[in-house]
Amino acid sequence: MFTRALIALLALAALVAALALTVTTGGTLGHRTPLLAWYAADAALFALALLALRRVADRHVVPLVLAGSVAVAAVGLLAPPRTSDDAYRYVWDGRVQAAGISPYAHAPDDPALARFREPGLWPTGGTCDGWDERRTAAGDCTRINRPAVHTIYPPVAEGWFLAVHPFGGGVRGVQAAGALLAVATTGALLAVGRGRAREGRRAALWGWCPGVAVWAVNDAHVDTLGALLLVAGLGCTARRRPAAGGVLLGAAIAAKLLPGLALPGALARRPVRETVTLLGAALGAFALSYLPYAVASGTGVLGYLPGYLREEGYQQGHIDRFGLLRLVVPDPLLPWAAGLVLAVVAGALLRRGDPARPWGGALLVTGTALLLVAPAYPWYGLLVVALVALDGRWEWLAVPAAGQVLYLTGGTAAQQAAYGTALVCVAAGAAWRRVRRDDDGDDGDDDGRGVRRLDRPLRDGAGPAAGR
Repeated sequence: MFTRALIALLALAALVAALALTVTTGGTLGHRTPLLAWYAADAALFALALLALRRVADRHVVPLVLAGSVAVAAVGLLAPPRTSDDAYRYVWDGRVQAAGISPYAHAPDDPALARFREPGLWPTGGTCDGWDERRTAAGDCTRINRPAVHTIYPPVAEGWFLAVHPFGGGVRGVQAAGALLAVATTGALLAVGRGRAREGRRAALWGWCPGVAVWAVNDAHVDTLGALLLVAGLGCTARRRPAAGGVLLGAAIAAKLLPGLALPGALARRPVRETVTLLGAALGAFALSYLPYAVASGTGVLGYLPGYLREEGYQQGHIDRFGLLRLVVPDPLLPWAAGLVLAVVAGALLRRGDPARPWGGALLVTGTALLLVAPAYPWYGLLVVALVALDGRWEWLAVPAAGQVLYLTGGTAAQQAAYGTALVCVAAGAAWRRVRRDDDGDDGDDDGRGVRRLDRPLRDGAGPAAGR
């Protein structure tokens, strides 16, 4: 037994070492070529560490997963952000809020905010040609992306930026906050699983994931806050605590909007009373989070969201998304076709999902949405990673991996190839599980190693919703 634990520990150490080299020497967004090779090596070592963990004695699993989560998160702190400049906007928004100014009131390059500029965000005396630097219309150099537009982030995210500001007030503080969120999410996953070894092995899908070190910590994306709140909210929902679950889900949506895709999973096959309570709590938490900012900024709380949707190609006339659908659907119909497919999936889930395991449906809808939209930002997939860690269907990790490939390469061909491969992986995983279930004569609930079919309807009379 000790030998198996040692092998898992060595595999984890190899993963951490590779991630450390990736973060410190593996390239940047301005020098992308080495990153693909490093990310491939990280993914291979991640898979090896997970396989080794399967052989570890149950009593050692949870401590090992937690220790590995801390180590993987700590690796992301070894260097400033290397592949995204979003964290600099977080620092700026926290700084102006600490001065009593709404982040929705002014764009960063507004002369009214010039007194808040400091060299970490507004470099001086250089050439301003770094991958994370750009010139404003007035000729100033800044690391803040889109300096001429108002912030896009929802109010819970803005509240987090303000809360983090006193603890460093710079990008390193935001990264440390990302590490805290990443480890806290591992803890939440273990808590939802009640500390059982099987769920502990699943939690490693998040805690040891290379993407967590890169996207959640080094690049410090606020999506991690949404993932933590989502995990906690679904955990409460599964335990028949709809009010608490609704508040947490509403807060998750007010952190990054994307967690709203998890709502069909949370609402599936629930009694009317629970449904109303959960929805009311979620909507109430979402609305209340906007209230103080709406009082200060009015309709300005929408920030740059409409412009962002146009810029990123989610509207007719400027289609840069929906790569797989574009193979079969004319461009003018792409948003409508994507919406229809997602509505059909969500509708079927609401009728046939498992209310005791809402993360299964949440993963199905969220993963399907990302396959349809095919975004170039891999950190959107942090929600998928967290849901995979709850559900166990590891093949869905191909979706954020596709986003990572597209982010580094770009172009329609890469978009279709990356997300097409992800779709094949998801379909193959589903087919493999069905064959294994049929061969074993299992009812599909669990194979003893954390493999579970959750996109299948419950049998009549089964589950906590039966008879209601």
